[in-house]
Amino acid sequence: MARPRTPLLSRERIVVTALALVDGDGLDALSTRRLAAELSVSGPSLYNHFATKDELLDAVVDSVMGEVDLSMFAAGADWRTALRDWARSYRAALAAHPNIVPVLAQGPGRRPNALRLADAVFGCLVAAGWPRGQATRIGALMRYFITGSALGSFAAGFPEDAELYAAEYPHLTEAHLLAEHRRSIDEGAFEMGLEALLDGLTLRYRRPAG
Repeated sequence: MARPRTPLLSRERIVVTALALVDGDGLDALSTRRLAAELSVSGPSLYNHFATKDELLDAVVDSVMGEVDLSMFAAGADWRTALRDWARSYRAALAAHPNIVPVLAQGPGRRPNALRLADAVFGCLVAAGWPRGQATRIGALMRYFITGSALGSFAAGFPEDAELYAAEYPHLTEAHLLAEHRRSIDEGAFEMGLEALLDGLTLRYRRPAG
């Protein structure tokens, strides 16, 4: 029996191809027609694996969540160290797939990897002695901070036009130079914010009850 020219479809192959499309061309590029063309299959064959585009998109988002390292929670690190290491891994995953961030920011839904992530963070905080309500709020706070940092580049938002700032913005006379230092500025801001956030939580954690 002759072997098929195109490898058989699988959920994993569809998700990997869909994520590559989103990474390369943005969320709007993800359509059944475009995806089928990339996979060299007919559009209807995709529905044997995903009933709707939303179901497919959930799987794509969850595959990104699967890139986030959660091992620090199982390793028994103290809550501050665990949150720091996890936040860095989470941001790295989002930085690798920035076009998926707007969908991811909507919450975990029924996505298994996203729910495992939320469970690990909450469990770590509760085990460390944080009240459950505060642990929930800390988890939300961390997600706001990390996804917010991945939504765009602060440095890249300033046009590289020195004349734009010269007359009316006296404190921004070097803003046109920011874009060329984009990575160091954005990563430095994330690290500074992360440490400030953790410092504040540590003070709250050590505050005597009552």
